[in-house]
Amino acid sequence: MNMKFGFTDETFNTQYAPLGVLLALYQQKQVLKPLENVTTTAKIVHFSLTDKLAQVLVSILSGCDTISEVNTKLRGDIPLAKAGGWKCFADQSTLSLALDSLSQMNLEQLREATTQMTQRYGQVPRHDWRGFLWLDYDLSGLICSQQAEGSQRGYFSDKKTLQDDS
Repeated sequence: MNMKFGFTDETFNTQYAPLGVLLALYQQKQVLKPLENVTTTAKIVHFSLTDKLAQVLVSILSGCDTISEVNTKLRGDIPLAKAGGWKCFADQSTLSLALDSLSQMNLEQLREATTQMTQRYGQVPRHDWRGFLWLDYDLSGLICSQQAEGSQRGYFSDKKTLQDDS
């Protein structure tokens, strides 16, 4: 698949270009191929179960909090759909029905497929766990400089800590 990214004079462009690149990479490396092992007896009209499951994943990656947001965020995004190998995105009701039709056996197949993808492409199995893993949950709201590594402006609703000038 040859894809070009850049500025165009087209009337429509995708706002999810990084996700489009990721989908193209998934297509090339066949990352989502284990989803083909999830079978169902549900009727296939326009999209296979594999396509529907992949589109649910894309909806999660694009920031949809619910399946119903697919219609407003992704349904009309044809360039992103083409990057995933589809003509368009399925309607949210189609995706919802596909998820509802999964039996306990299908869910186990889906769990196995996602485990295969994680083991093959995930970074967690390759992480060196012998060292410390530092988690910094600083909810104190103390003032820090703009040069502090990873510092971001935030909002704390309670009383601010005053900086000591002494």
